[in-house]
Amino acid sequence: MQELLIATKNPGKFCEISEIFEGLPFELLFLGDMDVDDLDFVEDGVTFFENARKKARYFSEKVGMLALAEDSGILVDALEGELGVRTRRWGAGETASDKEWIEYFMKKMEREVNRGAKFVCSACLIDGGKEKYFEGETSGLITEKLMAPLQPGLPLSSCFLPEGCEKVYAALSEDEKNLVSHRGKAIRAVRSFFETD
Repeated sequence: MQELLIATKNPGKFCEISEIFEGLPFELLFLGDMDVDDLDFVEDGVTFFENARKKARYFSEKVGMLALAEDSGILVDALEGELGVRTRRWGAGETASDKEWIEYFMKKMEREVNRGAKFVCSACLIDGGKEKYFEGETSGLITEKLMAPLQPGLPLSSCFLPEGCEKVYAALSEDEKNLVSHRGKAIRAVRSFFETD
């Protein structure tokens, strides 16, 4: 069985990707479980695509295997230009707990009337120097309060209501979320590529 490195240290993202890849002939490796020296890695792309490609290239070369990386974030209408590729580093910051981060975000949004938002995901698969790219996005609204318990590494899932849904991301089942979410769309496209390649 071929090994596939999922180049993220975010357990929530790894779980979502693992669900979508279930049944494929790969052993999925979680970067968070590996002892990989990445002190010289800087995620400084100005687009989701650039960050995904940079992560996939870097970690594929580091570990010498097939690697999949994604970069995702939210674009909030009322906070134009503030989040995007910096989503997790924005506001309370990258070292903040999920609870601290989401509390800062909800405080920032509490007086905003325009609650429109869009999640975007770019994924990059690196296989022996060959690169493949996949995209997914989902529009929706930021709820006025948290509508579900926080999921590890995915605090915005508790307040993002996707278009056409009655529940926020975190209140959906894994299957439901993978059908409508930005990451689900991008990673399902990766799965389709593996199944037809």
